[in-house]
Amino acid sequence: MHKRLLLILLFPLLFPYAAQASTDPAACVPVSVEAPLPLPHADRAGVPGCVAYRRAPRSLTGESAQVLVFGDPQVKFDDDVDYFRRDIVQPLQGRHLARLGVTLGDLVDDVPALLPAVKQVTESLGVPWLYAPGNHDVDPGATSDETSLRLFHQRIGPDTFARQTALANLVVLDDVIYRPGQKPAYIGGFREDQFAFLERWLPTLPRDRLLVLAMHIPLFEDAAKDSFRDADRHRLFALLAPFPHVLVLSAHNHSQRHYYHAAADGWTGVKPLHEFNLGAACGSYWAGARDADGIPDATMSDGTPNGYALLTVNAGGDYALAWHAARDAADSQIGLHAPKALRRGAYPAWGVFANVYMGDDDTRVEFRVDGGEWLPMKKVLQPDPRLMAENRRDDEAIALRGYDRSPEAEVSAHLWRAALPTKLAAGEHRIDVRAFDRWRGEVTASTSYSLLEYQPPQPHQVLQSRP
Repeated sequence: MHKRLLLILLFPLLFPYAAQASTDPAACVPVSVEAPLPLPHADRAGVPGCVAYRRAPRSLTGESAQVLVFGDPQVKFDDDVDYFRRDIVQPLQGRHLARLGVTLGDLVDDVPALLPAVKQVTESLGVPWLYAPGNHDVDPGATSDETSLRLFHQRIGPDTFARQTALANLVVLDDVIYRPGQKPAYIGGFREDQFAFLERWLPTLPRDRLLVLAMHIPLFEDAAKDSFRDADRHRLFALLAPFPHVLVLSAHNHSQRHYYHAAADGWTGVKPLHEFNLGAACGSYWAGARDADGIPDATMSDGTPNGYALLTVNAGGDYALAWHAARDAADSQIGLHAPKALRRGAYPAWGVFANVYMGDDDTRVEFRVDGGEWLPMKKVLQPDPRLMAENRRDDEAIALRGYDRSPEAEVSAHLWRAALPTKLAAGEHRIDVRAFDRWRGEVTASTSYSLLEYQPPQPHQVLQSRP
């Protein structure tokens, strides 16, 4: 009894973030200020949007610094925690140069008991880590949005907070509005206390640095979907419009896409607002056939391999982004699909497909055959045929190839196609594809196909009837 009472009394001292993390409007939002930036005076508690400033060791300093970004580890079993450890975290240990990290929600898949395990594995990377909550981090059986993250607060920390650094200012926002009893049981949006904080904190920031917003549910909506409260998006945009250097990081969709908010979305800034909706660490929820190491394939429905992103923050508000597929020593940026063989002289109706994982509408993608002239590829809105082939393998299997099969291929936002020539000499031909990444420059991939001469089938011999 005495030990229990002692723990209750010591809890706020041992875990100050957890103790202060609350949706209580009177709670002040914690803001870590890195040295050597001056530490502002904390606001008086109880003031709407009040800020609790605290000192933090420096991380993002100099002319440039890197931030690791994870989307949706989304573990539901101990096995998933092991996949996350071996597939994402261990390959980075001792090999990355990042000074800070952030996870964009859905640390778990409705199993809050695994939150400490995900946190422990993540923080083995040895850098300060920021966590946004996701819709699958909500307490099971929660009866209101206000009480939906109690376990997250206890085991991870606050759901809304910020960090001020010499190179950038980062704010993590819980953008999951939990709606028990409705379908769906959540929608994207923000609470009044979060807006009160942003209205108080944002005007204090210098505008010559990058402002990064980290959240789970994307701000943009797909056609015919109501996934984010429009009024909240417009209200946020009004607060962000004066800032010339803003980047939004989101996850949730288990696919990858760049979205540029413009006037049609209610954005009024001087240039489009870039939102990078990055893929998931768990990919397709740790689904798919296992490889030789016993780790699921986890390719996402748009054909993007599971992995993580790297954000490079530069002085003056500039930044760069990169996607790294899990355990890919080649750091592949393009996935190719082409037929193995075609008839020489056939009508060129079959093509090579290039899934450019970091591509967007402005990405230039080209191909050539046998070292010839570079020719343009056409962006297409269709599923990645590589994943469609995996779907067929799952269909034809008479036994399970993994815990869950790979997801059904869906339209990819970054797929290009070009018809393959068929009037070349018979034999094997090399296909080179290059794309011009917005930040990394030229990235390449190669494959091959063969042209074969058609050989008519031999006439069947007529069997002589027996006498």
